[in-house]
Amino acid sequence: MWAYETSFYQIYTLGFCGAPFENDGQLEHRILKVKEWIPHFEKLGVGAIIFNPVFESDTHGYNTRDYSKIDVRLGTNDDFKKVCASLHKKDIRIVLDGVFNHVGRGFWAFQDVLEKRWDSPYKGWFHINFDGNDGYNDGLWYEGWEGNYDLVKLNLQNPAVVDHLLENVKKWIEDYDIDGLRLDVAYCLDPNFIKRLRSFCKEIKPDFYFVGEMIGGDYHKIMGPELCDSATNYECFKGLFSSFNSMNMFEIVHSLLRQFGPEQWTLYKGEHLLSFADNHDVTRLASVLTNPDHIKPLYTMMFGMPGIPCVYYGSEWGIKGDKSQGDPALRPCPDEPEWNDITDHVSKLMHVRNGNKALSYGNFKSLVLTNKQCIVEREFEDKRILICINADNSEYTAHADFRAGRAKDLLTDTDVDFGGGLNMAPLSSMILEPF
Repeated sequence: MWAYETSFYQIYTLGFCGAPFENDGQLEHRILKVKEWIPHFEKLGVGAIIFNPVFESDTHGYNTRDYSKIDVRLGTNDDFKKVCASLHKKDIRIVLDGVFNHVGRGFWAFQDVLEKRWDSPYKGWFHINFDGNDGYNDGLWYEGWEGNYDLVKLNLQNPAVVDHLLENVKKWIEDYDIDGLRLDVAYCLDPNFIKRLRSFCKEIKPDFYFVGEMIGGDYHKIMGPELCDSATNYECFKGLFSSFNSMNMFEIVHSLLRQFGPEQWTLYKGEHLLSFADNHDVTRLASVLTNPDHIKPLYTMMFGMPGIPCVYYGSEWGIKGDKSQGDPALRPCPDEPEWNDITDHVSKLMHVRNGNKALSYGNFKSLVLTNKQCIVEREFEDKRILICINADNSEYTAHADFRAGRAKDLLTDTDVDFGGGLNMAPLSSMILEPF
């Protein structure tokens, strides 16, 4: 599948475009800003963009009012059509955020229930008890996502609800030619709904891609032949920054061996989790890392390990953002893209990763592992790649059975000699192709 062979970029759309948090009802064509950034995406090497919610919502996008309408704060449906067409012209795929577990209080069907109560034909669309009360004192109780009454849980057992969602997804494919969906809180969704959604979309577009949000537990709850193609790899998200902060590369390598290693009990060998260093819900990489010099080797590890690499907008040049300061701190509105040594490094990684079969499909093996260094091997058919990390402030010489005397560093396009061991500079990383 195309998604397994490219690099992703994530945009929290409302924040990126500078929309106000509350839906003020004022039409602004902010989504067209994405078109201005296309040269940056091309230079970076982006092959697909995940857009966090773009449809009409009460506030942050995850409390949908209308699945058929681009949020007025972002623009019009025609605006987004233009954005999607421009991205596709540059061979950049489009993945939308599918928020199907819950809607906002402003969702038209829920508003009908609040007005008509028992007489509403949509009362079965939600989990409602007319004998109770809720946090808004509506004189009825309804289930909210994880107790949040601004997020009204949909009844996905109701065929009318499922039909409504599928009708809208069909329109997204027809109108915007989208290439996939990110399923928000996929771990809360009925697997039967995921199966039907997958079957429905792949009937229309066989290479349609699904990635499900999974915070912890067994990713097979939402990922598999009839379910999502991918799941968010939160285990290794944590393992990446924690390994560098504690100078303990055993943590991330052991997680990767557990997930993708050569043993029979390996959990996800041959599968494709979504790899990320940060996103719209967690502290930015530049704020969570103790040593900023670890940003580039960490990204090398992320792009080199099994999975689909995804970069969150702005982090490619080191934007900071602390979760403790609230979600808006993680979702800023940059005036224009920046380019520095971090951006340059991420761009090299994207261009190396895109279409590289060993990095897309190769198995995973640990060759060298210390607290501060690791060298792992990815191998697919006749292709081998070595990902080499030195997180220490000192030089390091690695000794292992590299099965070759020389290699090309794909990041610098220079030859490397293994004679006498592999010499690694302080705070460095390499992606080597032996020959």
